Amino acid sequence: MVYQALADLVLVLHAAVVVFVVGGLVLVVVGNAKAWHWVNATWFRAAHLMAIAVVTVQAWAGVVCPLTTLESWLRVQGGSPAYTASFIEHWVQRLLFYEAPAWIFTLLYSAFAAAVAATWWRYPPARAAGGGDAKASRAAVAAAAAAAAAKTESTTSSATR
Repeated sequence: MVYQALADLVLVLHAAVVVFVVGGLVLVVVGNAKAWHWVNATWFRAAHLMAIAVVTVQAWAGVVCPLTTLESWLRVQGGSPAYTASFIEHWVQRLLFYEAPAWIFTLLYSAFAAAVAATWWRYPPARAAGGGDAKASRAAVAAAAAAAAAKTESTTSSATR
C-alpha cells in the first residue's frame, strides 16, 4: 500500500515535470507577448532549459527516465506488476505515455528543445536582480543616478549662495 502510494506520488511528480516543460514554453511566449516580466526571470528560464535538456539528452542516449524507473520499481516492491492502474495512475499515465517507436519521441523532444532554445534567442532571460526586465531596471538605475546628480547639484548650488 505504501509503495503504491509512493509510486502514484512519483507519477504525479512526473506529470508536473511534463506540465512545467510544456507549459513553460507557452508561458515564455505568451508572457512576452503580454509583457509579463517574470517569465524572463533567469531562474525560471534556466530551470526550464535544463528540464528539456535532460529529457532530450536521455532520449538521445537511450536512457529511460529515472522517474519512470523509480515508479516501476516502487510498484514492483509493492507486489504489483509495473504500471497497474490505481485511480491516479490510470488517468495521469494516459497523459504521459504513448505507444510509438523511441525515435519518434527523440525527434519530438529534440524539436521541442530547439523551440525552447529559440525562445532564449527571441526572448532572452532577464539579467537584472530580482528577475525583472533588464531594460526597465537599467532605465530605473539611470533615472536614480540622474536624480542623485540633480540633488547633488542643487545642494552644491544652494551651498555656494
